[in-house]
Amino acid sequence: MSMTKEFKEFAMRGNVVDLAVGLVLGVAFGRIVTVLVERVIMPPLGLLIGGIDFNDLVITLREATAQAEAVTIGIGELVNALLQFVIVAFAIFLVVKAINRLKRTEPAPPEPAPAEPSEEAKLLREIRDALRTR
Repeated sequence: MSMTKEFKEFAMRGNVVDLAVGLVLGVAFGRIVTVLVERVIMPPLGLLIGGIDFNDLVITLREATAQAEAVTIGIGELVNALLQFVIVAFAIFLVVKAINRLKRTEPAPPEPAPAEPSEEAKLLREIRDALRTR
């Protein structure tokens, strides 16, 4: 089998195509969540806290000098990233929950008890058993 044919079979497998679609949608969803957190949720939250811009919220470990820049820890970016994670995780939870609900099926009704054998079948069994005992 040629390499191109083998690659084509691999790439056109249902799982690979589903994964690619999921990845593209996931990246787009991630961008939407980033904008939602940075531009919609955090500005009012920062205003409520006292006019803080979370993107600029840092802990300074060492002030800037003429020779070196300031050393800081970006707490605001961490808060943004954590909030984005929680939103994405919750959205995925809702999707998985919905999929599981759709997959859940009602239990199959119990199979009916086997029908009583006919008189003919009973008679044949009696004959078989009588022949065995001889």
